Amino acid sequence: MRENVEAKRRAPDRHSDLFHSDCLGRVIFDDITSRWAPLILVKLAESPLRFYELRDHIGGISEKVLSEKLRLLTRDGLVDRTVEPAIPPRVSYALTDTGRNVAKPLRQLMRWVADNGETVMAARTRHDDQN
Repeated sequence: MRENVEAKRRAPDRHSDLFHSDCLGRVIFDDITSRWAPLILVKLAESPLRFYELRDHIGGISEKVLSEKLRLLTRDGLVDRTVEPAIPPRVSYALTDTGRNVAKPLRQLMRWVADNGETVMAARTRHDDQN
């Protein structure tokens, strides 16, 4: 009986164990860690922005991809889309509370990359030169 309790305690939860192949959280993880999402989330953590402002801050992102990512992040409840009645309509994007919570560790990761990028690139060069 003790073994069953231990096994249940260690059993992967398909909602929160990202290492489990059936984890539903992997979809969310993929959304948050996709190529452009961290940049969008961290930039919106600074202040709400309109679409073109966000596009101009994130070098290299196409309007199509930005639109798709914003739609996805809005669907996930990380970004709020606000349409102001005007001609033409003014649309702005801001983080929800959940979006602000996820942006914090992403900002820390970006800081780490900025602080350690040269070290990583030097290691990469050494590896490539040896192989």
